[in-house]
Amino acid sequence: METQQSSKFWLAVALLLCLASTLGAYFVQTNGGTVTVKDLRWETPSGKLMSALLFVPDNATAKTPAPAIVTSHGWYNNREMQDMNFVEYARRGYVVMSMDMYGHGNSDVLYATQIATRATGMTDAVELIASLPYVDKTRIGVTGHSNGARAANFAVDDDNKKAKPLITAVLLVANDPTYKDADGKYINKFGSRNVGIVAAQYDEFFFRVKQADGSVSAPRDYIKQLTAQSFLHFGTDPVTQETRKSDTMYKQAVNGTDAIRVIYTPVQIHPWNTISESVLASSVDFFQASLGAPNAIPGTNQAWQWKELFNVLGLVGFSIFVLAFAKVLLESTFFSTLKATEPVTAMAAPTGKAKIWLWVSLILGAFVSGYSYLYLFTWAGTIRPPAFLQSPVWFIGVWAVANGLFALLLCVIGWFFFDGKAISLKDRGITISLKNVWKTILLSLAVVIGAFAIVFVADWLLKVDFRLWVIPLKAFSPNMFSIILIYLPFFLIFYVIHSVTVNSFNFVKMGKGDWVNTAVLALFTTLGALVIVVVQYGTFFATGKSFTESMMTPALSNILGIWLFPILIYFPLAVVFDRKLYKVTKNPYLGGLIFALIMTIIACTNTLSQLP
Repeated sequence: METQQSSKFWLAVALLLCLASTLGAYFVQTNGGTVTVKDLRWETPSGKLMSALLFVPDNATAKTPAPAIVTSHGWYNNREMQDMNFVEYARRGYVVMSMDMYGHGNSDVLYATQIATRATGMTDAVELIASLPYVDKTRIGVTGHSNGARAANFAVDDDNKKAKPLITAVLLVANDPTYKDADGKYINKFGSRNVGIVAAQYDEFFFRVKQADGSVSAPRDYIKQLTAQSFLHFGTDPVTQETRKSDTMYKQAVNGTDAIRVIYTPVQIHPWNTISESVLASSVDFFQASLGAPNAIPGTNQAWQWKELFNVLGLVGFSIFVLAFAKVLLESTFFSTLKATEPVTAMAAPTGKAKIWLWVSLILGAFVSGYSYLYLFTWAGTIRPPAFLQSPVWFIGVWAVANGLFALLLCVIGWFFFDGKAISLKDRGITISLKNVWKTILLSLAVVIGAFAIVFVADWLLKVDFRLWVIPLKAFSPNMFSIILIYLPFFLIFYVIHSVTVNSFNFVKMGKGDWVNTAVLALFTTLGALVIVVVQYGTFFATGKSFTESMMTPALSNILGIWLFPILIYFPLAVVFDRKLYKVTKNPYLGGLIFALIMTIIACTNTLSQLP
């Protein structure tokens, strides 16, 4: 068993990693202290509260106003997700605003019918940045990923209504522009603005065109489609014109001004656009050609990866802190009764029918996990109560409950019919005193509050968080607490039962060390999700269409594959985390409670909330 001194050592390591992450990420995103970062909250002309991060480089002053770029995350994300872009744009001297779209992050939650208000907030963001004295109002660009790109596209519609338009350049990453008018005729709604598109060849949602035979083209063939060719020909009918290529800036005089059209077609998937070296290089080159740059730096010269590296240190530090802090608290007088009185070891390797059932239950669990994920998607969406404002978390929550209850059923079957009664519930750690139940809850709350205190301090002091791609840890507004509490029971059911299953029923001898059992359980816990991801994208890369759009019911969505990416990290991590705490306490509930709290917070604070 680990000593108190060892736990304190790892606690110190965790804090040092989080400190190094905070300082390092701050240094990168401020370009060595030459960029000021501001956290904005303001009441917009829409009568709604908006949130954004504003990056102001030293070169931007009232005497030397700088060009500006408003950038937006996609659906189910927040302003911090654009860190690749705001780091590199600000580094080149642009004033950058990374906004929270309405319903996301710290911006107001709206009714579903209002969510697209003023380009989902992009118009409000453009008007605010244009009012700043250190911004060159003749050089303002907008960009965004996925639905953030849709917001940029809609913002042009609003901008076209102004007597004096504000937007000069538009870069749409992972979403289609407007190609035709209401009558079906090709148009150039962007006028003399410079416009670019990033169209990934394996984008899960966009860049598909219906063909004459009723089929739909694959996104990897987008550049050949009439829509793309019309865009590159500045909104004219492309049938009789030359075929234009990707990654080439085409220029043409529009209303007496030279304008740019370009389409970039990276070989990647939709969410990878947000953490892509090639997309960033294309984006920088586009804006430098469109707006100029106070500090012109080639697009291939990138520093944002260092921020990601520091972010990883923060994630690792946070994870170590949670485990180490729990162990340190267990050494206190109050929580010491939760510690195991003797070393906790694996149960004897099962034999006969018990051994067969072990492997059958693991296989059944993996199969039901994958199958129910696909089956429940449509069904869960039809029964979501109005109080549950986040549809992705609702679906994942329903799926989690279904799998938690199924895992519990497998445990009950093993207990009654496959020699499970040979080891008592007490010896498995399942029955604990009521006093220790309350202490388990208090310890869980203390650990999670302590861990997120680090996240809030990093945000409060230096405006950084701990994230890598789809793994985000961020500070959040008080209004999120009510949403977190609503969804918490779903995650509690799954992660507590998961910990009981992993430790009280399946912690058995396999091979020469406990790590073998841990690895096997981590694999089978994740296997259902892993198979779906492999099939989804294997089909996509082989045929140009994903599994969910080419092989299954149309009711399924390609978002299903994307939502599983973080699951591939969280599930095996839960096995390891739960096991480590179980070996100290012989309490299967502690790890499950802590993990459920953290997962609920992560899920609820990094997605879209909207009123029905």
